[in-house]
Amino acid sequence: MSSRSGRWPLSLRVLVAVALGTLLGIYGGTEPYLYRLDNGDLGQLGMLVIRLLKALAVPLILFAILDAFMRAPITARSGGRLVAICLANVSVAFAIGLTLMNWLQPGLAWRGRLEQLAARVASPAEPPKSAAGASLDPLSNLSGYIPQSLLEPLVNNNVISVVLIALLFGAALGWLKERQGETDIADIRPLASLIAAVYQVLVKVLGWVVEIVPFAVFGLVAQVVGKAGVGIFAELAGFLAIVCLGLALHGLVYYPLAAWLAGGKPPGIYLRRGADAVMTGFSANSSLAAIPVTLRCLKDMGVSDGNARLAVCAGTNLNNDGVTLYEAMTALFLAQAIGFGLGAGQQAIVVFSALMAGAGIAGIPEAGLIVLPLVLSAAGLPEMVVASAIPLIAPVDWIIARVRSGVNVLSDMLVAILLEAWEKRGR
Repeated sequence: MSSRSGRWPLSLRVLVAVALGTLLGIYGGTEPYLYRLDNGDLGQLGMLVIRLLKALAVPLILFAILDAFMRAPITARSGGRLVAICLANVSVAFAIGLTLMNWLQPGLAWRGRLEQLAARVASPAEPPKSAAGASLDPLSNLSGYIPQSLLEPLVNNNVISVVLIALLFGAALGWLKERQGETDIADIRPLASLIAAVYQVLVKVLGWVVEIVPFAVFGLVAQVVGKAGVGIFAELAGFLAIVCLGLALHGLVYYPLAAWLAGGKPPGIYLRRGADAVMTGFSANSSLAAIPVTLRCLKDMGVSDGNARLAVCAGTNLNNDGVTLYEAMTALFLAQAIGFGLGAGQQAIVVFSALMAGAGIAGIPEAGLIVLPLVLSAAGLPEMVVASAIPLIAPVDWIIARVRSGVNVLSDMLVAILLEAWEKRGR
């Protein structure tokens, strides 16, 4: 619900839900407090809403791209611009992250305490999740994107595969549309109307689901705070603070400046009108789940539908600046904590590994944390550090993950704005 209808904007309702969920988590902990209901039950209910949001977002991407081709074909030039903008953004992200880590060297605060910290925060009942299916090998990732059937990507929520299929079939539909009226070309207008109708239905359904996201956030926050408590943040405050600082500089300084100076959208418009999308991504821990709200926010900013869909739907897995920044900063932080010096060459390997991880994690829950051991191994860190990374960082990763998702949503919106500006300058 938007403020235009006289009700609280979604972003404000999410903030209220976070505050109330935190209070309930502190009050209830893990004990039942109402007819055997506990915070764990609230978290499970909230997760059902997020799961539904993600399940609907993938077919939305498919039909959004198909419908975009029917309205105005996506050209190779537009695709090249998309890749160029994404590479520029991620280069700035790495520059921010590496500068902070090499200048401040925050990992030194953990020097000699790594094993002690890992023992204090790790939960033996919850072993680290496997990173099965994730890889830093570009050829392996490419192989994983080519489906064995057309339904497989939709079933597995493989975003990149869905985008590839949508681009392939969208290009074919656009080719047929240009040749309507020729004797051997079938009339595709009924199919185009069906695609447009399905897309509009998905947008409407997702709009309804988004309205109950604050209730899901309330339950999820209550569950996490009730389980982990708030004392753990004191132990991991240094790591949490430096990573969030890097993400904040990239998302709240670089992005607004780029949107203003290169895209013509003042920070007030970019941040204020994009707040609902950012808070949805933060709440759902997924920029994918925020897609319908992101498209709506871009429309409010005056970005054309074609550029919005290209950036947000077709380019969704290229706009993972939050994940890549997190992976690189974490690798350097842990290396500093054990006195493992990473030279320029090894830091370049960290950057490349984080970039591959960001491009190869479509459809993997908590992907940033799960592929972290791959990046640490590529950097040459000792096996002990790699093995302890997930249990050490997991207690605060639920916060960092949501900040990463918010940054990724900001990235989606910036790319759309810059595409729009580039297109106008090229006319």
